Amino acid sequence: MSKAEELRRKVKRRKITIQAVLIGVSLLVVYGAFTTARTNLAAQGLTSGFGFLERSTGWDYSFSLIQKDIRDPYARTLFVGFLNTLFVGFIAIVLTTFFGFLIGTARDASNLAVKTAATVYVQIFRNIPLILQLVFLYAVLINLPGPRQAMSLADTVFMSNRGMMLPGLSVSPGIAVALLLASLAMGVLLIWTKLPFFRGLAVWIGGSIVLCLAVTAAFRPEGAGMFSVPELKGLRFRGGITIPIELFGMIIAITLYGSAYIAEVVRGGLAQVPRGLTEAGQALGLTKAAIWSRIKMPMALRSIIPPLGNQWIFMMKATTIGVAIGFSDLFYIVSISITQSGQTLELIAILMGAFLLVNGGLAVFTNWLNARMKLKAH
Repeated sequence: MSKAEELRRKVKRRKITIQAVLIGVSLLVVYGAFTTARTNLAAQGLTSGFGFLERSTGWDYSFSLIQKDIRDPYARTLFVGFLNTLFVGFIAIVLTTFFGFLIGTARDASNLAVKTAATVYVQIFRNIPLILQLVFLYAVLINLPGPRQAMSLADTVFMSNRGMMLPGLSVSPGIAVALLLASLAMGVLLIWTKLPFFRGLAVWIGGSIVLCLAVTAAFRPEGAGMFSVPELKGLRFRGGITIPIELFGMIIAITLYGSAYIAEVVRGGLAQVPRGLTEAGQALGLTKAAIWSRIKMPMALRSIIPPLGNQWIFMMKATTIGVAIGFSDLFYIVSISITQSGQTLELIAILMGAFLLVNGGLAVFTNWLNARMKLKAH
C-alpha cells in the first residue's frame, strides 16, 4: 500500500470518528433536554404524551375545508389546521410560480416600459417584510363596505369586509379539494411526459376543466345547476364560493411577495442562456414567442428549478404568518392548543413533523423535476 493511500485512509477514519462523536454528543444533548423537560413538567403537575389528542377541544376557529364542530378532538382539529396550511401553501405556490414567471419574463423584455414596470414591482414587494404587507392588506380589507354595499363585478363577483364571493361549481368543499389535488397530479404527470410547454399547458387547463365539469355533473345536489352564483340574502351572501377575508389576505400577500422573488430567479435563469442561441433562432426566422418557448425557457429551466424549489419551500413556511390575522392554519391551531392543553413539547413536535413532511416532499419533487429537465448528456 502506498503512503498516499494510507494517508487517505487515515483521514477517512478520522472523519468517521469525528462524525460519530458529533452524533453521539447531539443524541446526549437531545436526551438531556428531553429528560429535563419531562422532570420539570412532572414537577408542575403536567402530564406528557399524546393522549390529549383524544380530548375535545371546546373551542372554535374561523376556517375549515371539512366539517368542523366545537366538540372535535385535538387530533381532528390539528388535521384541519394541516389541511388549511396545505391548501394555502399550494395555492400560493401555483400563483407565485405563474406570476413570477410572467414578471421575470417581463424583466428580461426588450421593451423599456415593460421592463421598468416589472423592476419597480420586484423592488417594492421584495424589500417590504411579508408580515408588514399582510397586516397592511388585512387592515385595508376589513375596512371595506359590508355585504349590502359590497363592490360587485357583473353582479357575479362580490367583495366586502366578509371576504370575496365568487361563482363556483355546485359541489361540496371536500370534492372541490379533491378536484384541486387531481389537477395538481395531472400537472405532474404532464411534466413527466415532457410535453412542449404551451401544449402541456393547454392539455392541463383543458383536462382540468373537463374533469371539473364531469365530477360536478355526477356529484351535484339533485335539482341544482352546474354552477352556483352568490346572491345577497339578508345580511350575507348565499351560494357560490366564499373566500374569508383572512384567507384572501393570506393568498394575496404571499403571492405578491413570493412572485417578486421567483421573478428574480426566472430573470437570472433567462440571463444565463447564451446569446448565440437566441441569435441562431432569429437567423432561422423564429418569432420572439417561439424563441422564448423553444429556446430560452427550456434552457433556462435547468438553472431555474433548483432555486425555484427553495422558493416553494419558503412559500409553504410563509403560511405561518396567518397567526397574525387569526387564520386557522396549523401554526395558529397549535398555538391555541398549547394555551388550552399545556402540551407544549408534543404540539411543537407535531408542528415540526408536519412541516418536515411537507417540505421534504417538496424537496423530493424538486429533485425529481430537476432530474427530468437535465440534458441527456449531463
